[in-house]
Amino acid sequence: MYSDTTAAGTSSAAAATEMQMAEVLAGALRAERVPVEGNFFTDLGADSLVMAQFCARVRKRDDLPTVSMKDVYRHPTIRSLVAAFTEGPAAGQSPAPSHATSQTASPVPAASDARSGVPAVPRCGPWQHALCGTAQLLIFLVFSSLGATIAVLGYEWTLEGSGTAGVYLRAVLCSAALFMGACAVPIAAKWILIGRFTPRRIPLWGLTYLRFWCVKTLIHTSPVRLFTGSPLYVLYLRALGAHIGKGATLLSRAVPVCTDLLTIGDGTVVRKDVLLSGYRAHDGCVETGPVTLGADVTVGVQAVVDIDTSMGDHSQLGHASSLHSGQAVPAGESWHGTPAEPTTTDFRAVEPVACGPLRRVVYSLSQLLALTLVYLPLTLVGVSLLFTAVPQLNAVFTPGPSSFTSPAFYVEALLASLVAFFGGIVAGLVVVSAVPRLLGLAIEPGRTYPLYGFHHGIQRAITRLTNIRFFNMLFGDSSAIVHYLRALGYDLCHVEQTGSNFGTAVKHDTPYLSTVGSGTMVADGLSIINADFSSSSFRSSRTEIGPNNFLGNRIAYPSCGRTGDNCLLATKVMVPIDGPVREGVGLLGSPSFEIPRTVLRDTRFDHLAQGAELRRRLAAKNRHNALTASLHLLARWFHFFVLALITMAAVDLYETIGAPAYALAGLLTLAFTVLYFTLLERIVTGIRPLRSLYCSIYEPDFWRHERYWKLTSHDYVQVFNGTPFKAMAWRLLGARIGRRVFDDGCTMTERALVTIGDDSTLNAGSVIQCHSQEDGTFKSDHATIGAGVTLGVGAFIHYGTTLGDRAGLAPDSFLMKGEEVPADARWEGNPAREQSVADRPAADRVRAVREQR
Repeated sequence: MYSDTTAAGTSSAAAATEMQMAEVLAGALRAERVPVEGNFFTDLGADSLVMAQFCARVRKRDDLPTVSMKDVYRHPTIRSLVAAFTEGPAAGQSPAPSHATSQTASPVPAASDARSGVPAVPRCGPWQHALCGTAQLLIFLVFSSLGATIAVLGYEWTLEGSGTAGVYLRAVLCSAALFMGACAVPIAAKWILIGRFTPRRIPLWGLTYLRFWCVKTLIHTSPVRLFTGSPLYVLYLRALGAHIGKGATLLSRAVPVCTDLLTIGDGTVVRKDVLLSGYRAHDGCVETGPVTLGADVTVGVQAVVDIDTSMGDHSQLGHASSLHSGQAVPAGESWHGTPAEPTTTDFRAVEPVACGPLRRVVYSLSQLLALTLVYLPLTLVGVSLLFTAVPQLNAVFTPGPSSFTSPAFYVEALLASLVAFFGGIVAGLVVVSAVPRLLGLAIEPGRTYPLYGFHHGIQRAITRLTNIRFFNMLFGDSSAIVHYLRALGYDLCHVEQTGSNFGTAVKHDTPYLSTVGSGTMVADGLSIINADFSSSSFRSSRTEIGPNNFLGNRIAYPSCGRTGDNCLLATKVMVPIDGPVREGVGLLGSPSFEIPRTVLRDTRFDHLAQGAELRRRLAAKNRHNALTASLHLLARWFHFFVLALITMAAVDLYETIGAPAYALAGLLTLAFTVLYFTLLERIVTGIRPLRSLYCSIYEPDFWRHERYWKLTSHDYVQVFNGTPFKAMAWRLLGARIGRRVFDDGCTMTERALVTIGDDSTLNAGSVIQCHSQEDGTFKSDHATIGAGVTLGVGAFIHYGTTLGDRAGLAPDSFLMKGEEVPADARWEGNPAREQSVADRPAADRVRAVREQR
């Protein structure tokens, strides 16, 4: 109900709107009345979930203006919110944003992604869907059998060499041939099956799509990905048809697919984790379009570049930002945000240095020689010597016809797998804690080094050796992660142990320049950026995250981040790199703006994180997590053991049936992996079904949810990207998924809490996460996606959300918890909000003016 504080100067229309909004808010808060000047968060105790429900209820009323979460945070009282709409540019229209944490020019809305005049693609029938899946399975079997057969024949030929020198020489020739062949196959397939990519729409599940899928899969599995960031990678993309200028550097491991549509000018740098594939899936088809980056362009970390976009010479795109279809960054301008808008911030963190063609050629040759003369040959020779020195291993991995009926064989295989698996873990821990530390002595912090030299090679080695995902998964979400990160080289100051200081996914450029303050907690997906790059140089700098912070999911934290003590950094936030140091506030969005650091509702569990109660519950959590880690290792070892048995069986059958043995082994490996982790998922959720939670991290309900994350696995489902089998795998893991859902690389953290309707499209890099953690509070709920919905590339869906039928979420958008997207609506931004019809002609006018210039 409306409260009493209507000011005398307030118009009757505004007062009526205040009364109506107050009634809606009272319903969301389940209160009898709310004051129009009461702060939503500090006075009324609402949180973002409650306010998302308030926004959804307001949007359903035709007599009230459309309100987004960004409006709520900027105007945190009923009175200020109504005033912003009634006194804004036009009544009933969302006020233009004024970003509090960075200086920006007037924002330029993104153009609509609809392609006018293009007829809708007809939906495929069940037979076409099934036929495409069958063809994809057959192609997988053919390629796996051919690849395995060639590898085995090469290995056998290598061992036939005379003496050590002869074996090594054959190993070098075999390694070089295998590597060059694996690199050449995607190039040949692309030019034979596709020719040149052109802007077009490819209907899903047809013959043209099957050719596209073959080329995409081969490009993504090419071993050239090992050379990301080197001149060899650029040469490979040029061979695939990309137009890349001199001195360009691409550091992202997400390989572009539609290479003929990619143009990159001289001296441009594309930082790591950037998505610019040159295609996207939308409404029953794959759309391809050009991406043009001019000369001396900088594309920041974790940026998303959609099709039909361009950047002029000397322009910049900030980290955690995106360009949506139709956007064009003018020459010399710096843009940031989702969708991007002009800013005065300079994202070039290191100056270029001299780095001539000779240096690039020598570095490329050294990489090829190291691979073909050292790494691959020594691997082949080392395996042979190991089998010769340990007869038991030779007996296990080269079984005879009667071996599989002998109990002794399985005992030996069991012991060998135990030694290999757990011995490998111990050896790995020794290597990652010692070798990179010695290598790090060669890198001087703050000094600028040229790329493609000794120091660049050292930096790459440190990054790869200290970012082992297996160890992060094993130790994350437990007290052990603190000790592991310290062993790597992190400076964690005086640790206030919470049992959940870091999640299971944290990465860095170098651990020795990573500082995290006391009392700070970090969710999954933190990427610490402490090596900055230009197209010709790099510099390592210390990255410091202040004390008593909480960092949400998928955050790229740069070395010059301007946050200090006691900050909350929300999921996918763009960390500011200029302006004053933010302290005691929360930051949300891209570009970021200030929100409350915490709300009253989230303090209800604070008594569990203090004094003797904390010590008692932390000890109980540690015991629970130790058992979880043990079960995790046991589950992964058994999977390793069975895969070893399948491999041995294929080696044995090869003597009898030849190449089909490896095709069968590949199919059995994939089938067992799917069934095994499906069984694990069903057992874990059968014992404790996933459900909506609102609890402290010191309660057993949360610990069981952590166990669910550790014991289950869904990484393998990415093998099925772009095939009908991806939706089938999600169904086996508990997700409710309709027919003909196209998934090109989506991730779901809690499968049983996800519902997706027929004919929906999930693009690469999209995430459906049905939980969040803020400080010591954990929350989870369902996510419901209707029929015909499209999730853009890199989009992120939080828990408690609903997307109506045929709705769309633009690339890199963040749909906050509790939001409801109406049917047929298109939302975009971080945080996401509805793209108003008025925005679209505004974008058209901006482009027209710039074309006249």
